[in-house]
Amino acid sequence: MDKRLEAFERLLNIMDELREKCPWDRVQTFESIRNLTIEEVYELADAIVDRNMDEIRKELGDLALHIVFYAKMASEEQAFDITDVLNGICEKLIRRHPHVFGDVEVKDDTEVKQNWEEIKLGEGNRSVLAGVPQSLPALIKASRIQEKVRAVGFDWEDPSQVWDKVTEELEELRIEIDRNDPQRIEEEFGDLFFSLVNAARLHGVDPETALERTNKKFIKRFKYLEHEVQSSGRNLKDMSLAEMDAIWEQAKSQD
Repeated sequence: MDKRLEAFERLLNIMDELREKCPWDRVQTFESIRNLTIEEVYELADAIVDRNMDEIRKELGDLALHIVFYAKMASEEQAFDITDVLNGICEKLIRRHPHVFGDVEVKDDTEVKQNWEEIKLGEGNRSVLAGVPQSLPALIKASRIQEKVRAVGFDWEDPSQVWDKVTEELEELRIEIDRNDPQRIEEEFGDLFFSLVNAARLHGVDPETALERTNKKFIKRFKYLEHEVQSSGRNLKDMSLAEMDAIWEQAKSQD
């Protein structure tokens, strides 16, 4: 037997035993492990940002367990089983890749995405945005929205035009800040963020990943600052901004 099939069968058998014999696994429900699944996805995302292949492997295993867990519970309710799950995704992949499994020809990945969205609409989706989960974090959601509408041609004709939009949104934000209208300030910040996400996309940058790398960089530098200050027997609250900036520059040189 193919080693991949052996490994998957082993996981299925282990899940069957856990559901039957483990007091914790036996009482779990879709709702009780939902938040754990979300946590596992974020842990996988962290590992991907760090390019830690060993952690990616482990987190993919955790997600595979959750998929098998949900399918096992569904089979107990006679709703569906893991066979239905796997056949469903196989059929969808074949249906949405006519350039691989059919006679459709495409020039590049852009045409692949366009065909994908057209096929989804043909499957009954009323909007190209129907597949964007409502609970996605706002930054990721903005990126997905823009990718979706681009696939049906709703995009800048010239990528350089996006910078005019960014400048326009920044100026509108400055005007509302001068007017001191909190609601309008919030709206304009949202518009500015959305236009920056668009700019990142047009330059081949994933905004979520870019921001997370900056978060990690800031955390590393700030921890360096804290360590240096504590080592000198001082307190951050008692230091001037200029003193902290000097150590911050040292932290930047450690990158």
